[in-house]
Amino acid sequence: MPDVNKKFKPGSFALYAVLYTTLTFCALVTLVPFAYLACASLKPLDIFFDNLFLPSGDGLFGVGWDKLNFDHYVRLFAEEGFTRPILNSVFFASVTGVFATLFAATSGYALAKFRFKGRDSITNLVLAALVVPGALLLAPVYQLLYWFGLLDSYAGLIIPALAPAFGVYLFRQATINSVPNEMLESARIDGCGEIKIFFTFVLPLIRPMMGAFLLLTFLGCWNNFIGAQIVLQTPEKMPLAVAINQLKGVQGTDYGLIMAGTVVSILPVLGLFLLLQKEFLSGLTAGAVKG
Repeated sequence: MPDVNKKFKPGSFALYAVLYTTLTFCALVTLVPFAYLACASLKPLDIFFDNLFLPSGDGLFGVGWDKLNFDHYVRLFAEEGFTRPILNSVFFASVTGVFATLFAATSGYALAKFRFKGRDSITNLVLAALVVPGALLLAPVYQLLYWFGLLDSYAGLIIPALAPAFGVYLFRQATINSVPNEMLESARIDGCGEIKIFFTFVLPLIRPMMGAFLLLTFLGCWNNFIGAQIVLQTPEKMPLAVAINQLKGVQGTDYGLIMAGTVVSILPVLGLFLLLQKEFLSGLTAGAVKG
């Protein structure tokens, strides 16, 4: 029989009560902007500023439910043509996320487990690239894309993001902490090639880090606003972030329409996070403990 007195020490209930109360309060504070966003996307413009969240009325809980509608969402797809920007963002973020994760994983594995001339210099170069602000690279990247004829194309957005320095160094550290050299040597003795070793043995061990990095990369590409406007010129190729910004009118702004577009932009990322949340949390703590 378990010792209940040892399991539940005096004062532990009060400690947990305070802890969960604090966490619940923080969760509610975090969810308030999302609740406002959802409510604002359903309110017509003529009553948009009358109430902070839901409009008042004679309905249940004193809410005017009859005043809410989905007109903003209908307008997004029927009038504003939001289907194309969504598909553009899905393509750009998915392709970039998958290939950037794969290339960063292979590069980090090579820096961690292979010995070759110049390895330390390349590692130091990757570390130096981490401290360079991304805004300083906009002009040289634009010049390179112009020389290679990649402007106004998705290749001009995807190729510069395929080997991020942060991802290369991240996977280098993950490989050092998670992949034992003895396992690699045993696989080589058994006749496995380097490609088979990487896909069969290494990738499963660094899978949590891959899930976390894939989610971060997808989110960064999904919210890409400045880079897309610099590289792309054709309106039909613009991603969702740019399309939402273009909802602002010249003589007036339909805030409900912008809120609806923001809700649409959040849902795919939220779904991806729910799908990869286990790998994301495991990846964040993968390097905390070695062994």
